[in-house]
Amino acid sequence: MEKGVPIRVISRTLEVLKALNRGKSLTLTEISKVCSLPYPTVIRIVQSLVYEGVVEMEPQRKAYRPTALAQSLSYGYQRENEFAARARLPIVNLTNMIGWPVAISSRVGESMVIRDSTHSLTTLTFSNYFPGFAMPIWSTASGKVHLAFCEEEERELILNSMHIKHENEIDAALLDKKALSEMITQIRTVGYAALSRNQHTVDPGKTSSISVPLYREGEYCAAMTVSFFSSAMRPDEAVDKYLNHMIATQKEISEIYNSKQP
Repeated sequence: MEKGVPIRVISRTLEVLKALNRGKSLTLTEISKVCSLPYPTVIRIVQSLVYEGVVEMEPQRKAYRPTALAQSLSYGYQRENEFAARARLPIVNLTNMIGWPVAISSRVGESMVIRDSTHSLTTLTFSNYFPGFAMPIWSTASGKVHLAFCEEEERELILNSMHIKHENEIDAALLDKKALSEMITQIRTVGYAALSRNQHTVDPGKTSSISVPLYREGEYCAAMTVSFFSSAMRPDEAVDKYLNHMIATQKEISEIYNSKQP
């Protein structure tokens, strides 16, 4: 198979599944609108998903929703959720110390998906972010951390996909091999990534962030991010104030996880 060439029907089916997971229950017309797919195409895809048992029609109205069988598609990510659960107390303590919300996220496809966050525990946030919220990997501090600390083969797969599907959306630095290499070296050297005025959030441009890698048994597995109001301080000021606290929490999470291994 030619590298990087998607199978159209699979791509469309995944879009429908993602829409149903986000919307919980959608009519065929709503699916067609959300996914920007022709109505007849949506009918065929949904019928196939119903046949396979991962989608069902609601008995009270002509709307469709995921079944329990759809959860089997995410079994491979349960370990990440377990890791986030063990990190809960440290990130709560970090928020209590610095005031700003903290999130743990890991990669799913071309997105960084929140596994846990403390946004609901502080008033220093514009919006709450719950597990499952996804942001493009190329436009987040956590995504830059992931690109810097993941395995080289995984990084190449991510970048190839990004170039094919999102070339007009991503930062030019990620398209330039030299600039990308310099960015990765810089992040690995300082141990964090910072981003000013995050654009792909509920409140675009109103927050900035700092992200550090988290480790499981010595290997990178997720990113921990502190978000703060862009109007409150510059990223370099936030690094001076909070990075040491983040590094301490990073080490605490690794120790907690490793100490609870069977």
